[in-house]
Amino acid sequence: MRDTLTHIIEQLRDFEAALLANTLDYIDSTPSHERYMSGDIASITPALGPTVGIAVTARIDSSTPGGEPDTAPFWDQLRHMQDLDTPTVWVVQAVGSRPDHECILGDGMAKSLYSVGCTGVVTDGRARDVAGMLATPFAAYCRGTAVHHCALRVTATNTPVDVGGITVNPGDLIHASTEGVIRIPLNAAQQLVQRAPQMRAFEHAAHVLLRRTDIPVEEKPARVRDLLGEHGFLGENWRV
Repeated sequence: MRDTLTHIIEQLRDFEAALLANTLDYIDSTPSHERYMSGDIASITPALGPTVGIAVTARIDSSTPGGEPDTAPFWDQLRHMQDLDTPTVWVVQAVGSRPDHECILGDGMAKSLYSVGCTGVVTDGRARDVAGMLATPFAAYCRGTAVHHCALRVTATNTPVDVGGITVNPGDLIHASTEGVIRIPLNAAQQLVQRAPQMRAFEHAAHVLLRRTDIPVEEKPARVRDLLGEHGFLGENWRV
């Protein structure tokens, strides 16, 4: 099962998150608003390409003044990731009292995460040391950069977290690219790998059709629907 999941993760890196989100609309019953994060969770390392992995979750306070650091749970999570032996994504909910001052990690923590198979971080906080992350390489999807942080306190690990307007559970499959972050239900992952190339082909054909100037506008919806059928996205097993 682990080898199969790793293979699925590798294949999903060939696609952008937006195309996969479109495909999931036809093959998975999860409401779309539960699958995609808000646009303020954005890549600050776009040169690294798509990021895919199993979610390992945490809540961190890096902005509340005073107090003492508590990073012991972070090191426990590193051991957990190492034991998983599957590509992971660290998904962190920032819970400090000054949201605009949250700085969840820099390139030192990024290197530690990379060493145990973690491919990137997704957080509603911020990050720093972008050049170091690019060199590692380690991807970051967040609300931007912040130059520093207060005492870093890991307040919870391996629990559901709310990031970007959706709930991410430990073990969820995360896909992130330049246009945003999605959560992929594990039971849809294998089918998604099979159907994504067909969605890519459908979108190419539909876009060629839509930009044509010799076809009346009123004819285009029906023709797009025909293309959906040609690419296998109509019928009793598919949602329109």
